[in-house]
Amino acid sequence: MSSSMGPRGNMTFPYQLIFVRDTFTTAFVKNLIVVLVWLILSYINSTLIATFFRHQTFYEDPRYILFIHMVINDAIQLTVTITLFVLSYIFYKINVSFCCFFILVAVFTTRNTPVNLASMAIERYIAICQPLRHSQICTVRRTYIVIGLIWFICVAPDITDLFVTLATESMSFFHESVFCLRQNVFKDPVLAYKRQAFDIIYFSCVFLILVFTYLKILFAARALSTEKMSAQKARNTILLHGAQLAMCMLSYISPSMEIVLHIIFPGRILEIRYANYLIVYILPRFLSPIIYGVRDKKFRRHLKMHLQSHRCRHTVQKVDPSNNDAP
Repeated sequence: MSSSMGPRGNMTFPYQLIFVRDTFTTAFVKNLIVVLVWLILSYINSTLIATFFRHQTFYEDPRYILFIHMVINDAIQLTVTITLFVLSYIFYKINVSFCCFFILVAVFTTRNTPVNLASMAIERYIAICQPLRHSQICTVRRTYIVIGLIWFICVAPDITDLFVTLATESMSFFHESVFCLRQNVFKDPVLAYKRQAFDIIYFSCVFLILVFTYLKILFAARALSTEKMSAQKARNTILLHGAQLAMCMLSYISPSMEIVLHIIFPGRILEIRYANYLIVYILPRFLSPIIYGVRDKKFRRHLKMHLQSHRCRHTVQKVDPSNNDAP
């Protein structure tokens, strides 16, 4: 998770620490925009989740199970980051124990996204390049095992931050209040190097998987006389996964970008941090609904059915005479 989580004020630059705050009106507008975006995305995600669980055809398909896992993961990540955003304005400093919880959940869910993308790319590769074995390899049971492995390999490296902090800090530290940034609660310098190493490993592996699956599907599309359209759609989906991965990587280079932009635009640090927050943490959350909620014909059809049935129920409730008060 980027060290620029809380956009309200302190940001560490080489040789200096800058403390700046928004006016009340600016802070109110910024928080209002963020909360409204969260409400919109929460509605979209809840609609996708409801559509998924209302139709058995989806939760028996590994492709859609991985998709809905990513939607739920993104919803949790978005809720946690926006909660931290708002708390940084309301309280500025919060209890270290609560901060540890928020930071760890944000880190776990942030790491989950690229690994989940790699899993979805592999599933598409098997579906196109080994269609006869797809039903044998990609079973529902194995898909849930893969989701468990995703959480394990994403949680295991970063939960050690908590263990190291428990071992090196006194218990009184966890009763203090801090501005909730990762480096303020997990302060051991060794942890920063460990995070950088794991970030490089994770993104390198996911990048190689996406390139490998894309090339395999590209060659398969040229070789197949039939199912070329399916191969082309799978290839485009992996390209979109690549765009998602690139956006995920923004969270790791955003602190450096903030420093560069602050040098170019001095005195605009609050605007830079707010724009960075929207681009890095909010914008990528719109891609999952687009990739499957809009592009996928099967899911789009069931989504429309769900929305129409929901609208019809509300219409019936409004015109139902039994809902009116007796004269």
